[in-house]
Amino acid sequence: MKYFISDTHFFHENIINFCNRPFEDVTIMNQTLIDRWNAVIGQKDEVYILGDFVVRGTGKQANEILMQLNGKKYLIKGNHEYYLDDPEFESSYFEWIKDYYSFKYNKKTFVLFHYPILEWHNFYNGSIHLYGHVHHKKKEYLQNILGRRAINVGVDVNNFSPISLDQVLTIVKSREK
Repeated sequence: MKYFISDTHFFHENIINFCNRPFEDVTIMNQTLIDRWNAVIGQKDEVYILGDFVVRGTGKQANEILMQLNGKKYLIKGNHEYYLDDPEFESSYFEWIKDYYSFKYNKKTFVLFHYPILEWHNFYNGSIHLYGHVHHKKKEYLQNILGRRAINVGVDVNNFSPISLDQVLTIVKSREK
């Protein structure tokens, strides 16, 4: 199964206050994110991380987190992927690292990008755009501007957990009613 997640911000203490995350400290936040990830992701599942995986952490710390997470991991870079430049970071924990990615599933195009975009590939043919970056901000505004087929996969709006391809399709279907 394919899953999607964005803006985990592992090791970013300030995100707790910035986004009103319900954690006492960054250690508890990191462990909760790991636990919720592993509660839904199996070793054979694919997880597409749409940016801002580790913020304020080192390459070594990124490695330590990645080793604890189930599944095959793919990274679409966000605006805080500084750990990628750390010589201690081991990029082989990701299947690949890209700026943008699209794929087809049941003849429907899915476009993955860290940032919400106004129009995307096959926009007029029913494609679905998955994004992050905005955390919990501007939910209603973005849905009104971007439409029913743009889904925020960030942890701050998805119970700090990855969401499945089936969940994405259910959300889109419910919005089209």
